Amino acid sequence: MFRISAEPLDLIALKTDLLDPRAGACVTFEGWVRNHNEGKPVQALDYEAYAELAEAEGNRILIEAREKFAVQTVSAVHRVGALQIGDLAVWVGVGSAHRGEAFEACRYIIEEVKARVPIWKKEHYADGASEWINCATQRSS
Repeated sequence: MFRISAEPLDLIALKTDLLDPRAGACVTFEGWVRNHNEGKPVQALDYEAYAELAEAEGNRILIEAREKFAVQTVSAVHRVGALQIGDLAVWVGVGSAHRGEAFEACRYIIEEVKARVPIWKKEHYADGASEWINCATQRSS
């Protein structure tokens, strides 16, 4: 399941949801808010999303990953709202019989989420300025 969350993520609950007796591997990805981008010092981020469309597209990506990589469980969550440096912004988890498929599926999911899911990022800089990032051709996380 892919979902948008305005609340901090519960990593234990997310990982527990991946449990499947057929899986021998679990691969996760965590995307954190960092303090810089393209040479500019970043103090915070705001994420916005059209939640209904984002969740629909995100779930299509998870279905594709299950079919393409033959994994047992997949899940992803992206935060929205005001996030601080170090906050967890996006999480992806995959449970699979083997590690190779789990790694490949996890990478596929995060790359497709960044390319296809309507989530927009606004950076707030140390000098007081702010800017929407990657909005000219696409809005991405």
